[in-house]
Amino acid sequence: MRIDWDVEVEMDDGVVLRADVFRPEGGGRYPVILSYGPYAKGLAFQEGYPNQWERMVSEHPDVAAGSSNRYQNWEVVDPEKWVPDGYVCVRVDSRGAGRSPGHLDPFSPRETSDLAACIEWGASQPWSIGKVGLNGISYYAMNQWHVASRAPTGLAAMCAWEGASDWYRDATHHGGILCTFFGNWYEMQVTTVQHGLGSRGPVNPNTGEPACGPERLDDDELAARRADFAADVAAHPLDDDYHRARSGDWERIDVPLLSCGNWGGHGLHLRGNVEGYVRSASRQKWLELHGLEHWTHFYTDYGVRLQKRFFGHFLKGEDTGWDEQSPVLLQVRHVDGTFRERGESAWPLARTSWTRLYLEPDGLALSSEPVGHGGSVSYEALGDGLTFMSAPLERKVEITGPSAAKLFVSSSTADADVFLVLRVFDPDGEEVTFQGAIDPHTPIAQGWLRASHRKLDASLSEPYRPYHTHDEKQPLMPGETYELDVEIWPTSVVVPSGYRIGLSVRGCDYEHPKAGGDRLTTFRNELRGSGPFLHDDPDDRPPEVFGGTVSVHAGGEHRSCLLLPFVPER
Repeated sequence: MRIDWDVEVEMDDGVVLRADVFRPEGGGRYPVILSYGPYAKGLAFQEGYPNQWERMVSEHPDVAAGSSNRYQNWEVVDPEKWVPDGYVCVRVDSRGAGRSPGHLDPFSPRETSDLAACIEWGASQPWSIGKVGLNGISYYAMNQWHVASRAPTGLAAMCAWEGASDWYRDATHHGGILCTFFGNWYEMQVTTVQHGLGSRGPVNPNTGEPACGPERLDDDELAARRADFAADVAAHPLDDDYHRARSGDWERIDVPLLSCGNWGGHGLHLRGNVEGYVRSASRQKWLELHGLEHWTHFYTDYGVRLQKRFFGHFLKGEDTGWDEQSPVLLQVRHVDGTFRERGESAWPLARTSWTRLYLEPDGLALSSEPVGHGGSVSYEALGDGLTFMSAPLERKVEITGPSAAKLFVSSSTADADVFLVLRVFDPDGEEVTFQGAIDPHTPIAQGWLRASHRKLDASLSEPYRPYHTHDEKQPLMPGETYELDVEIWPTSVVVPSGYRIGLSVRGCDYEHPKAGGDRLTTFRNELRGSGPFLHDDPDDRPPEVFGGTVSVHAGGEHRSCLLLPFVPER
């Protein structure tokens, strides 16, 4: 293939971004696969993310097979596996990152405008047929939702692989509770490749050039050229214009789309893919949900074949069989860690048997029938909370889809953060967890809600997916009981007979009892069950407001319950 390094792409304000272009030798015009992001196109996957690379290629040798892997880059396609099939691969360093100068401000409207301009530039080049497809993981999926709302000329298809679409609900404030992930992410993965690091940054192994540009700035100059990202997020505790400007406008998305999420992607790599699929206006859209680490299946033969069938159909007009693709493709999980592939016609699944399990204070049980007499149980508001357990299942049950809980709670203070964990236990009482998108001990599903954010949007709420406005705070009167509807992110698991279903109601992030020692070089914290998606900012959760006692009221008039998507066999 032919490689053009650092091709200049000028923006409307005169800033020149730089792109690497990988294309077939010998000329000709081809469809374009484009990505735009802050991870430095000259940083080798193997150098920047060695833990992830080593694990992926050792457990999935098909990832490295058929490629020299010289051009592997974090969360974007390997051009050696795409260019031979007649695609041009374009990688753009986003403004202020890698080889592109400018003010670094991730996910900002300025970035969205830049990405739209890059798409139109790619469609207009002499080596392009005028059709551009967007493809990539996480960051490179999230900004697809943003730019697709603008319908730039040339955008013909998008594959959003494990990336949020709602900046507030999916990413920065789960249930209204600030997630500290993005502040740490910014410091560990983005400012480390900011444009201007020069010789202090990594080197492109293919060109020998500094991956962050030749200019070397001091720390004060670098800080002046980037957003104070964590502070900006924390300064907007409600879903205001700041968050809306960094979210997809689904009603305006009408491009063919393939949205791929991860069952273990609690905190970032799941909800947005489902919401984007359900709520986008596109007349041609597909949803795929899988497991394993979030960087894995994008690169496996399974993932590459899926992407090529999609883009081959919409960018090249090939007969890839996509016309017969099920609207929903699931990799259904089993407790032994295996998956079974299955196509479905809709999300949630059309044949779902919505089933309520009622919380019973006596014995902390989950019962199939409402509890006649009322009662309550209490826990420390910042503590590990309570776990309500079902009886052993009499038959195998598949749980696939979104879940929700209705809880009646009171607090000794003016607010309370509720952390819900949907769990499964084997007959010996051992919890079943999975390799999640990040964490090796991920529970079945999680949900969050700050009690003062309990206000619902009636037009968007469903019994199985309550939707909160997050536009005002409604403080609690200490001791008074309030009704909370808590969204629990989607899941899939086939639970054998004899196993138990559990619901933990907590005041802090989930931790697996046997977790310990698991780390990745790109994250600050030890992986103890919730990955890097923690809610531990002391300014967001001051103990005088959130550190009292929470009581869960159930039975009688307080029908606290868990709503689950049981799926009968066909």
